[in-house]
Amino acid sequence: MKLLAILLNPAIFALVALVASVVWMLKDEKDKSRPLVVFALVLNLIYPWLLSVVLGGEAGLLPWKYDHMLFRLDASLGVSAASIALPLQGALRIPLLVVYKVILPIMVLWLLLLRSPNRRGAFVIAYVTEMIAGPIVYAIVPACGPIYAFGAQWLHPPAVQANLIYLIGIMNAFPSLHIATAFILVLFAPGKLWRGVSLVYLAGTVLATLSTGEHYFIDLIPGLAFGCFATSMGYSKFRSALVYLGIVLAWSCAVRFGYLILIAHSGLLRTFAALTVALAGIALLKEWRIPAMSPSVPSIAPQE
Repeated sequence: MKLLAILLNPAIFALVALVASVVWMLKDEKDKSRPLVVFALVLNLIYPWLLSVVLGGEAGLLPWKYDHMLFRLDASLGVSAASIALPLQGALRIPLLVVYKVILPIMVLWLLLLRSPNRRGAFVIAYVTEMIAGPIVYAIVPACGPIYAFGAQWLHPPAVQANLIYLIGIMNAFPSLHIATAFILVLFAPGKLWRGVSLVYLAGTVLATLSTGEHYFIDLIPGLAFGCFATSMGYSKFRSALVYLGIVLAWSCAVRFGYLILIAHSGLLRTFAALTVALAGIALLKEWRIPAMSPSVPSIAPQE
């Protein structure tokens, strides 16, 4: 068990994966996707430090957080993150915590499953896009998550007003990059078996993000659109990428500048949420249909 814990340590795993990827790259220098994989793993190795620097700087510049607005938006949606998280604090908490932590090993597994160099390269670019764009989008709606905003009370949060709170902490809430990453895995899943596995992992990630107190439920919805954006960038579908990025930015701006309207008009909020989920579902169905017909020319809705 100790050896397994060491091997699953994010830093150790990233280093081992990097060394293995270099050996793998040298075995076939004609495969142009392999250097991209090595680059992504190098970036991933330094990313936690870089992210802490960037988000730490953002947190210092943006100490006023929107957590209470996100909390109230959950209430307007009619879905409380705490009500979902509370029943998951028993025996399920540890497995869900593992799901939350093993995102990098799952990404490496997906790289091994993708046989097409074109799809493998697109997958790497999608992941890099997500890592670069994520911290920038976080700055639009600075928020930390319920476990940070409410502390020990996060599973039984008090009634709060939709006001800014002074909270020095790293922003990681809106939108959820964990959900975006899990949805990228779904979009790239090869074959029926791994599509099923990816959907189970996505569902587990939804529960994990809530059970750990890292996210509000509202964070998960634009996370799906963010995953579509990164996937479109991976396939160089720039018009589609702009559409999905526009949806993410529309959510961010609506929450930041129009949260009172969204809180007061739950029907409007639920409609926007349903449309976003539906659009992500259409993109998923299209992705799963196109590779089955033409593996070398994947596509993602909406069409250019």
